[in-house]
Amino acid sequence: MKKLSFTSKEIQKMLPHKFPFLLLDKCYDIEPGVRGIGVKNFTINEWFFQGHFPANPIVPGVLIIESLAQLTAIVYLSKIFAQDEIGTNQKTFSEVDLEKVAEKVGYLVKVDVKFVSPVSPGEQILLHAEIFKKVGSLSYVKVMAKVGNRPIAEGRLIVSERE
Repeated sequence: MKKLSFTSKEIQKMLPHKFPFLLLDKCYDIEPGVRGIGVKNFTINEWFFQGHFPANPIVPGVLIIESLAQLTAIVYLSKIFAQDEIGTNQKTFSEVDLEKVAEKVGYLVKVDVKFVSPVSPGEQILLHAEIFKKVGSLSYVKVMAKVGNRPIAEGRLIVSERE
């Protein structure tokens, strides 16, 4: 199966999240419905650094979790661009009604994530998400975030899809 990539403009159309809560800059190596990698760049201009914590600014852990959940949504939504069961119906980005795609983004159901290291202004987080189990509309996901080779967070999420 062909791996997919999405630019920030495509992500903005695929997810219902908008500034300041759209927390993915790009995605690549997306295996539709299975796994993928996302990127989030954090600059000193981010709105939350003014209060978290001004003398030693760090990214709030909840925003790292949200970034991982948004990557998970891209992974499961990307199935619409994959070939169908007989391999003949691969859709392109322009052939899909992205507003309908965004309506399928569900909710974060459960979080079990351990934080290992803080993230500072100027750092780029590499996000990893792998859906390892599906039960009905729920996806069980292994997640990990790194800055370079330095682990930031790892754990599991459960997310729901909307039909």
